[in-house]
Amino acid sequence: APPAAAPTPPAAPAPPPAAPLSAALSGPFPGGRVVRLHPVVLASIVDSFERRNEGAARVIGTLLGTVDKHSVEVTNCFSVPHNESEDEVAVDMEFAKNMYELHKKVSPSEIILGWYATGHDITEHSVLIHEYYSREAHNPIHLTVDTSLQNSRMSIKAYVSAPMGVPGKTMGVMFTPLTVKYVYYDTERIGVDLIMKTCFSPNRVIGLSSDLQQVGSASARIQDTLTMVLQYAEDVLSGKVAADNTVGRFLMDLINQVPKISPEDFETMLNSNINDLLMVTYLANLTQSQIALNEKLLSL
Repeated sequence: APPAAAPTPPAAPAPPPAAPLSAALSGPFPGGRVVRLHPVVLASIVDSFERRNEGAARVIGTLLGTVDKHSVEVTNCFSVPHNESEDEVAVDMEFAKNMYELHKKVSPSEIILGWYATGHDITEHSVLIHEYYSREAHNPIHLTVDTSLQNSRMSIKAYVSAPMGVPGKTMGVMFTPLTVKYVYYDTERIGVDLIMKTCFSPNRVIGLSSDLQQVGSASARIQDTLTMVLQYAEDVLSGKVAADNTVGRFLMDLINQVPKISPEDFETMLNSNINDLLMVTYLANLTQSQIALNEKLLSL
């Protein structure tokens, strides 16, 4: 656990009071103190760091997401302009409020969960910023993303705060760590897989694959997986590998999910779908040609 943060320095101006916009974590932290983080959040944080103002040491922003009794899920974020020096920190809170209002129009289910900052450590200024977000969301999350790549990796940590000190005297804040898990939607998985392929490209550039190539790679992965499953079943039947009841139940569930259909009906259905797809493609190309021809005629 990180050391307790120092008390709020008197020279730093306190943020203006604000009405609470959401009570994200009004009770005990759900999901066993686990924060589920989506890759689009990390991409947005890194992008805002790369586009930061000249001379800025770090960037901060608001975390958005959803909360239920089982999990806390961070699905979105936006950066907030700020300036900080050794003595004070100034954050554009009006900008943060306006951005949140705009996000609510697009995704009403997303609420304020906390805030993020780039860097590998919690600073004294973090206490001031965290105090403001405590008015926006009860028990807010503080996420740190180490864009300096200390220890040759981007360390990502999450914290919640707890007051520390003697009541009625100078109070401090202690940040306690949370567990960060990475989750993604199916659409995000496509982008993540594409980004991972750049690791094997010398110039770190890779092009988008066509739909047919994606179908081919997915079919190849399924074939490799089926080969692995068949080999495991044969090893169990021959006595080379001890049977595992858990694996057996997973395999039974997988078999039960496969629809029972005759090869002839499957071939007929596949050919029908292919014909429909070719017809839609033909009509789309025909429409595109008609639009291009119409634009040429209008320009005469």
